[in-house]
Amino acid sequence: MSNRHLRTLSVGANNTVIALSETEVGKLFFGDTRSDIGSEAEKMKFANEVNGLVVRFIRLDVFENDSEMLVMERLFPIDYRAYEQEKRLLWVDVFEDELTHLHSAGFVHRDLQRPSNMPGMAYDNIFLTPTGLRLIDVGISALKIQVGERLFERFVAQELAEFEKFRDFFLSR
Repeated sequence: MSNRHLRTLSVGANNTVIALSETEVGKLFFGDTRSDIGSEAEKMKFANEVNGLVVRFIRLDVFENDSEMLVMERLFPIDYRAYEQEKRLLWVDVFEDELTHLHSAGFVHRDLQRPSNMPGMAYDNIFLTPTGLRLIDVGISALKIQVGERLFERFVAQELAEFEKFRDFFLSR
């Protein structure tokens, strides 16, 4: 079975994201997804209760009786290079505050910066939208209650280092 569909927005290592409407996208899960889709939905809902940084969870569904699907709000990213550094500085400061708030609540994204051996742009999971910076793809994120204090703190430290690299990237271009 091909993982290519009409209205495809992106194809990742494990999933395809398709446009469902002007307000919704679906992340398709193929094969046995009993743990993946439920876990990702729960982490997304957890983050959504903390603040609006992570893309909003809408529902779980089935796509064309073929694939399980995580339905999320549709974001329309814009090119940050069209905006003055002062505005970008404000956006990145708010992003840092919201990210820190997620960490304090027990959520870490873990995928701000894509590994160099993965296809795509380095910061594909950070979108600039008309309302500010947002995070997508919580597939490998972690909750403190699931991984424990020591591992969670390690993940947070790694994420803060990735954030500093993102800040430099976002402000210097």
